[in-house]
Amino acid sequence: MSTQSTLKNLIFDLGDVIIPIDLTAPVRNFAMLANLSEDEVMAIWKQFDIIGQYETGLVDDTAFRDHVRKLLKNDSWADEVIDTAWNTVLLELPVERVERIKELKQNYRLFLLSNTSPIHIRRVNQMLTSLNQPTLEELFERVFYSYDVRIAKPSPEIYQHVLTEAGLVAKETAFFDDNAANIESAAKLGIQAVRVEPPMTILDYLKDV
Repeated sequence: MSTQSTLKNLIFDLGDVIIPIDLTAPVRNFAMLANLSEDEVMAIWKQFDIIGQYETGLVDDTAFRDHVRKLLKNDSWADEVIDTAWNTVLLELPVERVERIKELKQNYRLFLLSNTSPIHIRRVNQMLTSLNQPTLEELFERVFYSYDVRIAKPSPEIYQHVLTEAGLVAKETAFFDDNAANIESAAKLGIQAVRVEPPMTILDYLKDV
């Protein structure tokens, strides 16, 4: 990563960078609710690309829930049941990560870029509020959600969209993500892409920033 004198902008992923996630948890929960195996639920997810459609804005909250009810063959599930199972992907939010990001606002322009869904963003903001922290929209200068942009990482178009919309110079910008493909795609545009890999957390990578 460049020295502080040339680094002006920081872009953060959300899942497993700011908030720890368990990608298998929703599958487990929906499997229990539907009395199916986890493999069966995963196969349905992949066959119909439910997550991809939802996270790129092709379907809204209502259509997503209706798809889940139809494909898992249970018309009686309330919205709250589906939302709760869907949100089990989100683990406890480490408040110290939020505090460090708030400190960085003094010296850098901060942005969020996440492949995500409206249900997840509402839940993360509820968690932040309960911790007396600003919402994501308040914490960052701008947030870029895949369902709003209608493009998902690692597509190069989403990184170019962020650079253009926010008026950023790639070489003056660092991007933190846990996914290797996302990092590789951003780096090809000249962004200083940093992969956050366990057991290290974003706090380790932000020590020298």
